[in-house]
Amino acid sequence: MVSQKVVIKNPTGLHLRPAGILCKEAMQFKSVITFQFRDNTANAKSVLSVLGACIKSGDEVEFFCEGEDEEQALKTIIAAIESGLGE
Repeated sequence: MVSQKVVIKNPTGLHLRPAGILCKEAMQFKSVITFQFRDNTANAKSVLSVLGACIKSGDEVEFFCEGEDEEQALKTIIAAIESGLGE
């Protein structure tokens, strides 16, 4: 299992469009991809889980990837978030 913390830069947080992009990126991988925000753990492959976390701009989120392509999955997810998830 690999993990990394990242700060959400999107000015409006993870609303529907960036949440959808995040999930689309996560679904490319076989690994289980979850994230922890505050005391909750959520599935990064579920738009409802991402939206339900109510992540705002400036919040720190830790992503966890576990599986055969975990290293590449983590790199891709972090890169997508750092690039603004299409915004």
